[in-house]
Amino acid sequence: MPLASCFEAVNTLNFLKNVVGKNVVTVFVIVAIFLIIIPLPTALLDLLFAVNIALSVYILITTMYIKESLEFSIFPSLLLITTVFRLGLNISSTRSILQNRGYAGEIINAFGTFVMQGNAVVGFIVFVLITVVQMVVITKGAERVAEVTARFTLDAMPGKQMAIDADLNQGIIDDAQAKVRRDKIQRESDFFGAMDGAAKFVKGDATFSIVAAIVNLLGGAIMGMAFEGMEFSEVLSTYTIATVGDGLCSQIPSLLISVAMGMIVTRAASEESLNSDVLGQFTAQPTVPMIAGGVMFIMGIIPGFPTLTLFILGGALIGLGFGLRRTLKVAEETGVDEEAMREMAENQDAISEMEYYKDIDNVYKLLAVEPVEMEFGYSLIPLADEASGGTFIERVVIFRKQFAMDMGMVFPSIRMRDNQHINPNQYIIKIKGEEVAQGEILMDHYLALDNGGITKEVDGIDTIEPAFNIPAKWISEENKLKAEIAGYTLIDPTSVMITHLSEVIKNYAHELLSRQDVKTMLDKLKETNPSIVEDIVPNIVPVAYLQKELCLLLKENIPIRDLQTILETLADNQHNMKDLDITNEYVRQALKRTITRRFSDGGQVRVITLDTETENKIIASVKKSEQGSYLAMDPQSIQDLIASLNAQVERIKDVVPSPIVLTSPIVRIYFKKLVDQFIQGVTVLSFNEIDNSVQIQAVGNISI
Repeated sequence: MPLASCFEAVNTLNFLKNVVGKNVVTVFVIVAIFLIIIPLPTALLDLLFAVNIALSVYILITTMYIKESLEFSIFPSLLLITTVFRLGLNISSTRSILQNRGYAGEIINAFGTFVMQGNAVVGFIVFVLITVVQMVVITKGAERVAEVTARFTLDAMPGKQMAIDADLNQGIIDDAQAKVRRDKIQRESDFFGAMDGAAKFVKGDATFSIVAAIVNLLGGAIMGMAFEGMEFSEVLSTYTIATVGDGLCSQIPSLLISVAMGMIVTRAASEESLNSDVLGQFTAQPTVPMIAGGVMFIMGIIPGFPTLTLFILGGALIGLGFGLRRTLKVAEETGVDEEAMREMAENQDAISEMEYYKDIDNVYKLLAVEPVEMEFGYSLIPLADEASGGTFIERVVIFRKQFAMDMGMVFPSIRMRDNQHINPNQYIIKIKGEEVAQGEILMDHYLALDNGGITKEVDGIDTIEPAFNIPAKWISEENKLKAEIAGYTLIDPTSVMITHLSEVIKNYAHELLSRQDVKTMLDKLKETNPSIVEDIVPNIVPVAYLQKELCLLLKENIPIRDLQTILETLADNQHNMKDLDITNEYVRQALKRTITRRFSDGGQVRVITLDTETENKIIASVKKSEQGSYLAMDPQSIQDLIASLNAQVERIKDVVPSPIVLTSPIVRIYFKKLVDQFIQGVTVLSFNEIDNSVQIQAVGNISI
């Protein structure tokens, strides 16, 4: 039985330990609230006052050792909890003072006796001064700093978010690191916003201490003289000691908490604690203590000043300065010269790199291919460097948003890097590791385009606009005004690059759309319309098949934003899914309003048509196989057809810069595949893809 009792006692203790350990904060808050209601014996009051002082010292020291504010993110809540605890103790001590002839425990009595030193007036004045310092100097200052920091932190959030996006685009950080940084920015905003409000708790606590002191003094006088029969001098001595002692027991912990609050809101992010930073920065300049010591010596010469004290202090400061200077000199003499340190670092990097690539998994990381890359010559780096005022990254973010709204696709992050092996003024655009476009930019120049209304030639450097391959000029800053007056359209270097990049993204969007992107798009659609996704994907339309269909649309510059209509059309035509081109034609016809909006201008579409004989010849040349249908036209007919199309495009290029060919639905896909082999940039539409609300205007006709 004794053994069983021991086991039972141990189990009970473990249970209480687990319960209390997990709920210690909850228990503490409940106890603090009940202090306001339940009378406490003076011995317990002494213990709780000691706990209050120890907790305040603990919090203050913690704020001195943290490196940044978020390391102590519970501080706003802790501020409220400690304030409630102090208020509960204040009320309990006031109750005890009024009921026990001014006695509320040994700690309160000791504080009051020590401060007053036998003089009630001096003791009360000291208490008032401490309270005023707490309210006016520390609490008010910390409250103001918290308010300003909260506002500045909130205002800086968009800029910090853009900086994260910029680092992500440049490949400096990955998605996981970007998520951590964004979370930190949000936590900083929440923390300083909470600190702005929590500062009011300490201010209210200091105000209540003054009220409690007045109540203790006046209430004690009434109780002592009216009910206890005490003399006025005895009442004054007894209740003043109790009032001052009680006020100090509350104000000193409150003062410590206020100092901690001021430290945490003024703490800048650092690699070290406050102690290390203060010592390191105060001892970094040996000349400073030597000058300060000299000032002390000068003050010691002035008649009336304590000469010996000032000379001792000045000598100590000068000695400190010489000691710091000697320490720095020894460090320089025994240190390695800069060139040797650089060589050591390079050798160490080489060894580290060798060790790194001994792991075969790290070698596999070299095989990764970036979807989109941009390489800059060193002269163009300032355009992409936000620290130098570059806005290119910001423009990329804006373009990504606009492209998503226009095309319904979010293109991947762009990896940006410098390249010392290319022309300093050159940039290169790569898709999946291969160069697809390049251009040259002249810094401090503007690209001038002739829009047809030039009244006077302006001197400049002839070039070709990289995005659309049209003649242009680089105009210097001095000739900018002349060029504007002459009628040129001027484009700054950043806009030239972003325009070129945007055209490359549009042309290669069908290569950038991955299955993971399609999966993400389906997940987003599932949030608003789960039934269509669950019914169709992957039971009827596999993700891989859907990706191919979307890529076909993007290849011909058709937006894929209406994913619901695309899925429904594919499901309705599932019997034709063996032929990808045929189902794509049905999808295009379902998106005719989108296509019409994209290619119409002012309620009309200007097109080049195919004559009936040409269409019949194309239809007759279509052959079918197990893999699908294809066009088998004789070479001479193809040559005549392309020559006729070239002639029509050249004839109308001044009226219709982007030519559109209109065909019958059955001919469209075969004619488009044929044209893409010889001419780029020609849009081919069918009659079923044009909405009835617009007018079709034929500006040319193709015939063989």
